[in-house]
Amino acid sequence: MSSSSVSGTDTDTDTGAGGGMARGRVVAVTGAGRGLGRAHALAFAAEGARVVVNDLGTGPDGRPAPGSPAARVVEEIRALGGEAVAHAGDIATGAGAASLVECALAAFGRLDTLVNNAGFLRDRMLVNLGEDDWDAVVRVHLKGHFLPLKHAAAHWRAEAAAGRTPDARVVNTSSGAGLAGSVGQGAYSAAKAGILGLTLVAAAELGRYGVQVNAIAPAARTRMTEEVFAQAMAAPGEGEFDAMAPGNVSPLVVWLGSGASAGVTGRVFEAEGGRITVMEGWRRGPTADAGARRTPAEAGEAAAKLLAAARTPQPVYGAR
Repeated sequence: MSSSSVSGTDTDTDTGAGGGMARGRVVAVTGAGRGLGRAHALAFAAEGARVVVNDLGTGPDGRPAPGSPAARVVEEIRALGGEAVAHAGDIATGAGAASLVECALAAFGRLDTLVNNAGFLRDRMLVNLGEDDWDAVVRVHLKGHFLPLKHAAAHWRAEAAAGRTPDARVVNTSSGAGLAGSVGQGAYSAAKAGILGLTLVAAAELGRYGVQVNAIAPAARTRMTEEVFAQAMAAPGEGEFDAMAPGNVSPLVVWLGSGASAGVTGRVFEAEGGRITVMEGWRRGPTADAGARRTPAEAGEAAAKLLAAARTPQPVYGAR
C-alpha cells in the first residue's frame, strides 16, 4: 500500500552523513516499501532511529503485487547497520492500524513518531469515477491516515496519563492535489484535502498529550507520479541534481519527526527538490457585514465587490 514507489529508477538511498537527529526514537512509516515511504524509512534509520516499515506490497492501484517490499527495506536498513522490522498489516483497518502500534512496542518498547504515507491512485474524470474507486481511494488515503493516528494517539494519551508524557510526532502526507485540486483526481484530491483538515484537528486535540502533528505536500518521482514527471521534465544528466528524487523530501520529514522540531505543530509544508514552502491555507479575505439579512440581489452585489478585492485562487492542476 505504498503511496509512492519508483519503478526501475528508485535507487536514491543517499540520506546524507547523518547526525543522529532521530537517535533513540522509534518511527513507524506506512507505505514504506517503495518511493517516498522507503526514502523516509532509510533517512530516519540514517539518523539513528529504529524503524517499523509498513507495506502491504500492493501495486500502484492498490491491488496485490508479488514480493515483500517491506522486508527488502528492512534488509537495506540492517545492511547499513540500522534496526528495523517489517509490518504487513492493512493500516486502513482497525486491526491493522492497532497492530502497527503493537509491532513497534513489541519490537522496540516504544513509539515516538508516526509517518502516514500509504496510498495509491485510481484516476478518473468525475463522470467516469465509479463508487468503488472513490471508496477505495478515500479508504486508503483518508481512513489509512485516521486509524494509525487514532491508535498511536490512544497509546500516547495512556502514556501521558501514566505520567510519561511523550515527545511524540505525527507527519501526515497530503498533496498539491489536496491543496489546489487536480483534474482527473477527484477522489484523490478530496482525500488529500481531508488529510489537511485531520492534521489541524489532531494538532489541536493531541498537544495536551505531548504530540505534535504536521503535514507535508510532497512532489517526487514515484510509481504514482512517474508518468506525469516523465512528461513534464527530462531525467537529469550524470552528476546533475535530481529534483524529483523521493529522498529530497525525507530530510524535512525526519526533522518534523524528531525532537528538533519542538513547538512546530498544525503546519503544512510543500516539499519538492531543494524547495520547502510553508503553506498558509484558508484565511479570511475581504469581508462585508450588513448587520441584517440581505436579499439575493444584495448578497450578489456584496459578493461581487468582495471577489474584485480578493486574490485570484491558485489554479487547479491540469485545468486549461
